[in-house]
Amino acid sequence: MHDHSSHASTTDPHSSHSEHQVEEHGHHGPMKATWGVAASATLHCLTGCAIGEVLGMVIATALGWHNLPSILLAVALAFVFGYALTLRGLSRAGLRWRTALRLALAADTLSILVMEIVDNGIMLIIPGAMDAGLASLLFWGALAFSLLVAFLVTTPINKWIIGRGKGHAVIHAYHH
Repeated sequence: MHDHSSHASTTDPHSSHSEHQVEEHGHHGPMKATWGVAASATLHCLTGCAIGEVLGMVIATALGWHNLPSILLAVALAFVFGYALTLRGLSRAGLRWRTALRLALAADTLSILVMEIVDNGIMLIIPGAMDAGLASLLFWGALAFSLLVAFLVTTPINKWIIGRGKGHAVIHAYHH
């Protein structure tokens, strides 16, 4: 037999139980998958993606990189910033790092992946967008358009995921 008493929080005796419930059941009670909830979850992911995309493109342009390394850096940073925004909220809610990381990965991975495929795909198919440079209206217009389309494509996916008790439904209880 193992003694699990050392895992309990000394400040809140219910915090360990609460985290355990989330890990076992995925969320605290049912969450209605409305378009508003889905749009909010998608906007949350889009914020991290946009920060990563812009920072990646700025760094890649400053270094004179070509399309493939630019996109790889932007995608990597989109995931980093997307997860970081979720982790920040979960950390503020008092979750341990390991639990927060698992929840962030479960909540955001598919949403960020879809957004990155859509927005980078659009940037690649708009003639000259990737080569336009940071001072170009073409680049910024194409990026804004690609992020808008990514939002529109990802919102129904997030609605479906939330309706199944996955994605942002998993972390919803910690955002209030």
